[in-house]
Amino acid sequence: MEGVWSPDPQASFLRRLGIAPTDPGSGREDGETGSGGEGGCPDVWELDNGDVVVIGRDLTENYTGALPPGVSVGAGERLVVIPRGMARAVRMDAPHA
Repeated sequence: MEGVWSPDPQASFLRRLGIAPTDPGSGREDGETGSGGEGGCPDVWELDNGDVVVIGRDLTENYTGALPPGVSVGAGERLVVIPRGMARAVRMDAPHA
C-alpha cells in the first residue's frame, strides 16, 4: 500500500535522545525496575535510519475509548506513554528536520 509507513526491523540503535531512564525527570528516579534492560523504561532512541524508538508504558487499552476524533491505534500499534520531563529532554536532543 503506497504512502503507508512501515518500520525497518533491520535498523540499528544509533543514539539515545534526551535523558537516560535513571536521570532526574525520566520518571524513574525512584529506583523502580523495569523490563527494558539495565535502566528499563522509559527510554527514547534514534535508529540509524532516522526513525525513533520509544520504550514506555503500554496504555493502549486505557486510552482506546478516549482518543480524539481522527486518531486511531492501528493493528500492530500500541499507545505508549512517557513522562513529560523525558519528552521535553527528547525535544531538545532530537534532530531538526
